[in-house]
Amino acid sequence: MFAVVVAIPAFQSDFGILRGAASFPYTMVMMGFGFGGLLAAQLAERYGLIRMLLFSSIALGLSYLQAALSTNLLLLNLAHFQIGVFGLAIVFAPLLADISKWFLRRRGLAIAICACGNYLGGTVWPPLMQMMTLDSGWRYAYMVVGLLSTTLMLPLLFVLRRRIDNSGAIEHSEGSMGGSSRLGLSSQNLMLILCVASVACCVAMAMPQVHIVALCGDRGYGLTTGAEMLSIMLACGVISRLGFGWLSDRIGGLKTLFIGSSLQCFALACYLGADTLPSIRAVSIMFGLFQGGIVPCYALIVREFFPEAEAGRRLSILILSTVIGMAFGGWAGGVIFDYTGSYETAFIHGVGWNVLNLGLIGFLLMRLNFSRPKVGALS
Repeated sequence: MFAVVVAIPAFQSDFGILRGAASFPYTMVMMGFGFGGLLAAQLAERYGLIRMLLFSSIALGLSYLQAALSTNLLLLNLAHFQIGVFGLAIVFAPLLADISKWFLRRRGLAIAICACGNYLGGTVWPPLMQMMTLDSGWRYAYMVVGLLSTTLMLPLLFVLRRRIDNSGAIEHSEGSMGGSSRLGLSSQNLMLILCVASVACCVAMAMPQVHIVALCGDRGYGLTTGAEMLSIMLACGVISRLGFGWLSDRIGGLKTLFIGSSLQCFALACYLGADTLPSIRAVSIMFGLFQGGIVPCYALIVREFFPEAEAGRRLSILILSTVIGMAFGGWAGGVIFDYTGSYETAFIHGVGWNVLNLGLIGFLLMRLNFSRPKVGALS
């Protein structure tokens, strides 16, 4: 997921393209992640999570090899779409949906811990990827990433086990908060609002994550510094996910999401005034601490307002929405840079989308605060 972010400047140089076109492989990863997730959730329910992960571990390595051997942009983009499908789509949403069914208490923290995996990867991979790219080129680096992905994932499959039987546990048929009717909305309308909100917050989230490496390179700080900055940002994201997971168990997913989105908007706006390396580093740390816990909140909201039987399908739809936002945000940031020659307008663009997210989640919170919980629902 984050190897491609480090490779954007290398794509630009190797293929002789502009920043927007060089950012498009990231967009393809995200699109593969989102659309593949819709099918992956259903296949995981039918064939079992372990079989799907076994297939993923092999196909992901082959997809990185295909990307490394690409001779044109079409093949490069296709390979990155496959990375999104065989890597992120099969692993992320099905795992979150599965872990949410293991816990009735502290579910938010459990989901957050599970969701930390991609940020831990983002902490480790960017510096290694940049080091290998400088020494041997991005194609060699991709081959190594593919080989390591397969060899590391396969042994971990033996640690997984079948979910325990919770048939005797108390679980509310409409979700722990009493269902979408608690908000005075139909389930379809609630999903629509959540989908638009998730797109909006992730358009904003993508701007620093996708372009921080290139931004540091453009300002003369070096691509290695940019990769280190991304690594620090995502390491802080791990802390954020754990902290917001703990908080969501106490105040609920919607309130936690609103807090996280508000803080993300503030940090994103701070990039507009960050014009030195120390200030960019400080804002990146702040951004990581603020935004990391946002996406797992959607998984908890699904369990709060929808039945358990619908968790996998609805979470996959929301994950699709988030990655559409990430894909569009990453690509749009590059296109805006190509037209303006700087990232200032791109950051303003991200803030605007973040404000839209706050408006939608604020609307849901107002309806929640003025509603009465249904008899028997957990509040």
